[in-house]
This record gives sequence, C-alpha cells and structure tokens, in this order.
Amino acid sequence: ILFAFACAQHDTKGYTNLLQTSNGDYSKNGWNHYGPGYFTLDKDTGVLETIGGMGLFWYSAKKYKNFILELDYKTSEQKANSGIFLRVPEIPISDNYIYNTFEIQICDAAEDDSKTAAVYLASAASKDVSNPSGEWNHYKIMADGPQIKTWINGQLIEDVTNDTTYNEFPKGFIGLQVHGIKEGTGPFQVAWKNIQLRKL
Repeated sequence: ILFAFACAQHDTKGYTNLLQTSNGDYSKNGWNHYGPGYFTLDKDTGVLETIGGMGLFWYSAKKYKNFILELDYKTSEQKANSGIFLRVPEIPISDNYIYNTFEIQICDAAEDDSKTAAVYLASAASKDVSNPSGEWNHYKIMADGPQIKTWINGQLIEDVTNDTTYNEFPKGFIGLQVHGIKEGTGPFQVAWKNIQLRKL
C-alpha cells in the first residue's frame, strides 16, 4: 500500500503539466505506451500507477531538446526498479530505447549507475536522499545540451556532461518506465504525479 506524503512545492510558472488538460482534468491524452507493463491514471487525483512490466509510458505529443522536468514519485518497495527517459529519439518498437537515450534511475536498492538519481550507464549516484518506500519524493531533472543534472528532494545528486550521447540523441520524447524488482519479481508499484515540464 502506498501512503501519501507532502512534497515540497516548486514554482510552477512556465511549466506545463503533461497529465492535465486546459480545463484542469487529468488525462493520458498525448501519451502512448509500449510493452506489456502499463500505467493506470486516477482522473480525480492525477496519480499514475504502474502495472506489471516491462513497459514505457511516453509523452508522444512532442519531442523536447532542452528542458527542466519535475515530478513526484513513490515506490512500494526498496527494490522497485523504474526510470525516467529523456530524449527518446523515435517511437519505441523494441527495448532498444533503453540504450539509445538518457535514463535517470529509480531503484533505491541498487548501486552505482543503477541507483536512484543516477544517469544509467554514465554516472553513479553521488548520495542517497530518497524518502522511505511508500513516501513521496520530488524529482527535478535538467537536460541542457549535453549536461544532465538531477535533484531528489531538493538535493543535487548528479551533474554529468555527455557530449557523445547528446550529439547522437539531442532531441526526443519523455518517458516513464515500469521495469521490475532487482533480483526478483513483483508485485510492486511505482506511483507518479505532478509531471511538469518547462522548456529552456
């Protein structure tokens, strides 16, 4: 069971809520899905929850180049494995998207470049500041050219520059992943809300 937790608020000026329509309703319009794992949306609260795995829930309405992405998430277990994908270059038709873009990790039980706030296959997380499983965390991610910065609950975790990956994939879709549990199988959940993006 996932419990509510009050996350720190941020200035929403200039941000677009990617799950909210112009009249304030919550909707998956503009989003698409790849894989057997999928996401449910509570249209009253705007909370997404993962079901099964593996799968990618990606914002297909627009590709982004330079931006700040902010969202709240929580996991049901420390081993829950998920991620946030930046600049997915093309419509996903296989799991190859994992290796052809930037993935920002969510997995508190992992180490190095698989741990929460790490840039997968690029840089290990510098510290562990996640709240316990079942509590909300606030994620902030900046993608500005080849530079990727990540914050968890207001603390800077990563500041990475990767010219090679950026030059190959400078623009693309935003995606949320449902994966599995490290060294085991579910059930588990990752929940998301307040998914907001501001272009730079």
